[in-house]
Amino acid sequence: MKTRITELLGIEYPIICGGMFQVGRAQLAAAVTEAGGLGIITSKTQVTPEGLRDEVRKVKALTKKPFAVNLNLFPSQTATPNEDFIDILVEEDVKIVETSGRNPEALMPKLKKHGFTVIHKVASVKNALSAEKLGVDAVVIVGNETGGHPGMGDVGTLVMLPRVVDSVKIPVLAGGGFSDGRGLISALALGAEGIVMGTRFMATKEAPIHDNVKNWMVSANESDTIVIQRNIGSPSRVALNTVSKEVDRLENEGATIGELIPLITGQRSKSVYFEGNLDGGIWSCGQSVGLIKEVKTVDELLKQIVHEAKGSLEYIQNRVESIRPFIFPCRLVILFRCKAIRLFCLDVASTHSTAIVFKALLPCVVLLVFFYQHFRNFRDSHQPKRQGV
Repeated sequence: MKTRITELLGIEYPIICGGMFQVGRAQLAAAVTEAGGLGIITSKTQVTPEGLRDEVRKVKALTKKPFAVNLNLFPSQTATPNEDFIDILVEEDVKIVETSGRNPEALMPKLKKHGFTVIHKVASVKNALSAEKLGVDAVVIVGNETGGHPGMGDVGTLVMLPRVVDSVKIPVLAGGGFSDGRGLISALALGAEGIVMGTRFMATKEAPIHDNVKNWMVSANESDTIVIQRNIGSPSRVALNTVSKEVDRLENEGATIGELIPLITGQRSKSVYFEGNLDGGIWSCGQSVGLIKEVKTVDELLKQIVHEAKGSLEYIQNRVESIRPFIFPCRLVILFRCKAIRLFCLDVASTHSTAIVFKALLPCVVLLVFFYQHFRNFRDSHQPKRQGV
């Protein structure tokens, strides 16, 4: 597969593992990169610049292919040393950065000075346009389906993606709701250069999280997530559990951020991810969880996605080909119909002869009967079959 994103990043498939707090570690990032996509480790997860250096070196020990590092720009209870993180990336010769959260303007001069390829995650057309003006190399547009932070709007990817594609000139990646080859083909059809998946990569064998979480994801459906934190201006789609329900209840009662912090702090997610306590805290999860049916290795997952994408494309092509034989007959029908109408109008204006009208309409009727019969025969013998989806 070749798109502007594969060319820009030097990867085989236009599939990127989104940056995920606590989950974006070397083992998963390297597996995605080795399988042909782009893996991402999250700097915030590593806490300190030296911790990030260690994690970068772990990735390099596992793969020689390109990978990226996420720089977190979201509000946080603890300071995020992004300037120091960038220094580490320069020293370790990492060339691709994903930024997410607030506007990356403050970091762009330094990133561009050192030749980084910058991908910025956005949730609106306005933010995409701003990012393009700042000089980012690509944007990820996330719809409301996405796990983590979908933005303040409630617009899904199906609408947001073409809106952004039509508004910017830089490559656009699609995030939110993607988990298989059907989604990849759909995103490409809407103008994206690739897809970003987070939730789906959590349910892989290489994801550094507890099996309880992965098993829950396999059994969950698309309704098992909830958007919380709207009241504090930082909406987040998370798994539906005891804690997220309590946060939702408190928000509906007008709770302050001070009352919510003990429940929404990211430190509580460690109990979920590493101890398997599904009610230990809130943890990001997108609606695509409803499409996850089994836990696979990353390599198996990417191969499946590519196979499904080819099957989906073949399915679409078969659908298009199934109507091709009828294009010419349809044109003839239109031609005869127009001729019949013209003759009818002329005849009414002159002789009012029904014989002339009948003579003009007869070829159209005969052709319609032939066309209908031919369509039924062709449909019965050329019913396209869906493969791999």
